[in-house]
Amino acid sequence: MATSVYPNMGGAVDNTSAAKFIPEIWSDEVIAAYKSNLVLANLVKKMSMTGKKGDTIHVPKPTRGSAHAKVAETAVTIQNSVESEVLININKHFEFSRLIEDITEVQALASLRQFYTGDAGYGLAKQVDDDLFTLGKSFGDGDGSSWVHSGSFQITSGGALEAYDADGTADVNAFTDAAFRALIQKMDDADVPMDGRSFIVPPSLRNAIMGIDRYTSTDFVNGKGVETGKIGNLYGVDVYVSTNVPTIESGVRGAQLIHKDTNVLAEQQAVRSQTQYKQEFLGTLYTADTLYGCQVMRPEAGFVLAVL
Repeated sequence: MATSVYPNMGGAVDNTSAAKFIPEIWSDEVIAAYKSNLVLANLVKKMSMTGKKGDTIHVPKPTRGSAHAKVAETAVTIQNSVESEVLININKHFEFSRLIEDITEVQALASLRQFYTGDAGYGLAKQVDDDLFTLGKSFGDGDGSSWVHSGSFQITSGGALEAYDADGTADVNAFTDAAFRALIQKMDDADVPMDGRSFIVPPSLRNAIMGIDRYTSTDFVNGKGVETGKIGNLYGVDVYVSTNVPTIESGVRGAQLIHKDTNVLAEQQAVRSQTQYKQEFLGTLYTADTLYGCQVMRPEAGFVLAVL
């Protein structure tokens, strides 16, 4: 221990003596873990509010116009619509904290820190993805209270689509190619752009897809390695697997077919990592947190498929 007598400065705490309490490594590790565990959040529209004040974002949602034939010697047709908006409330603040006592800091391997930062990143990423998946209750004419709405479907015993009715697993049959093509058609009929489409499925449906011969060809996997959660491409739709796909009733999961503009994620504070030495506990308090909001932007561009 270095000491000095004021006004000399021979014993100041600097970056070398306090290296264990400088949070940059913690921050880098938790952000990396957070990004690597996100699935759905990477597939939706993102809106940054970093550094901005306020708790609500007003996003204009204009009504599409239409073309009119020009008749000779007549004026053009003037169009006017009362435009609407989407409100995004920034009301979700989640944190992940650990208090590491000095004896543990001294005796534990460096891998302990790596576990905690990885665990924090995973926990926060899972929370964000869970909130985005829950927006599936607001697809179609849904009001956010139930998975039963005009944008939610199940598969009949004959392999076709029908409205989801939450009547138990007996009504939900095995995934079929015909049902998936019918679901894609519903997105086409809603005039949703062809690019930027994603189908997020639970591991159980991935298992079923792997058993369909036509889906295991090089056309499906595209000859490329698996990306974060991405397992292939079907009819121009990227397919991702996530353990966060919600359980919409006992034994039934809600896979989602979405477009990038279906949902929006607004981050007012990206994931940050902080440490503070707590002398009264002789330990270091580590906290990672994030502040965000999410909302459905295009309810007509999102569909839920009940699967086993």
